[in-house]
Amino acid sequence: MIYRPMYVDKIMAYVDTPFVKILTGVRRCGKSTILKMIMEKLKTERNVPENRIISCRYDSMEYEDMTAKQMYAQLKEQLSNNEKTYLFLDEVQEIKGWEKVVNSLASDFDVDLYITGSNSRMMSSEISTYLTGRYISFRIFTLSFGEYLMFKEKYAAISNSKTELENYVRFGGFPATHLQAYSQDEIYTIVSDIYNSTIFSDIVKRNQVRKIDQLERVVKYTFNNVGNTFSAKSISDYLKSERRSLDNETVSSYLKKLEKAYLLHRCSRYDLQGKEILKTQEKFYLADVALRYSVLGYNADSVASSLENIVYLELCRRGYTVNVGKTGDGEIDFVAVRQNEKIYVQVTQEIRSEKTEKREYDRLLEIHDNYPKYVLTTDEFAGGNYEGIKTMHIADFLLSTEY
Repeated sequence: MIYRPMYVDKIMAYVDTPFVKILTGVRRCGKSTILKMIMEKLKTERNVPENRIISCRYDSMEYEDMTAKQMYAQLKEQLSNNEKTYLFLDEVQEIKGWEKVVNSLASDFDVDLYITGSNSRMMSSEISTYLTGRYISFRIFTLSFGEYLMFKEKYAAISNSKTELENYVRFGGFPATHLQAYSQDEIYTIVSDIYNSTIFSDIVKRNQVRKIDQLERVVKYTFNNVGNTFSAKSISDYLKSERRSLDNETVSSYLKKLEKAYLLHRCSRYDLQGKEILKTQEKFYLADVALRYSVLGYNADSVASSLENIVYLELCRRGYTVNVGKTGDGEIDFVAVRQNEKIYVQVTQEIRSEKTEKREYDRLLEIHDNYPKYVLTTDEFAGGNYEGIKTMHIADFLLSTEY
């Protein structure tokens, strides 16, 4: 196991508190391994004996037809009579009514609970009803660029960070693809399997979707248009032009299902003048850039939007709420807010002309506040300041601790 302190340290801060710890994120982003890391730390650092650590993985065949009552009875039977028991329940969304089980265990016994799930139903109103004020959620993402380098150096020599960024864009950050040296085809096969199991288990099966071909067309449109603003109507109109009729409501429903399975992230537009979130023409980003290439094949022309996707995910990992900033006649790629902090970010693959440079900087210069502003690029010699706007290579930004 390769340690992921970004998550483990945060979660360990809540050991032995009355909160249920909920880890959510796309399938195979590393949630189960993080649970194992916490179990290991409990044994080695807190001296918790093995018999007081109970672990169950509910996507296993062993639990396929289990009811909530059976789940409760089985867990209750394993609890310690006179000391705290640590319960690690993996992929609990597979058991209908798990919320009641978790609530009962947390209320009636001396337990410390950790649970994971790959569907945002984990954070639905049902949890709020049963666990009001008694849970803390941790969003787990695929490997950051820094984590990718840490994984890779276990089995291969690391090039300079700028060269490695090219590999990271191409291969993404699913942990399973960076445990050893895989070829591009092998990586995309692994990611394709993750994608297919997510589509089937978390969308088709769970929602009883019958027209899978329609769903896949919506997926391909969104994957093709990462970083572009569009709406359900845009997709519907496009499909009509392809003689595939699909109404706005159905498209919207598919997009929500893809979000709930954590395959897509919705990024709303924020009007910087009116100070309000706009409800039209949003952007969508993928849980990992490798998903796009495993479904559509690798295409060098899509690198610019993949870089944007990577920066978006890094801001989310660091706890920012991220929106697209709408200015008078243009947009800022990202307006990222975290408590009292705010940063503005423009992402451009290359600044090839004065016109491009003027466009990227002028939009940021229109904003008259003192929050940090960045233009990120893959230009080899990117660096310096332009009227207070910091220019950075994307690789340096991803590894930076300054924001």
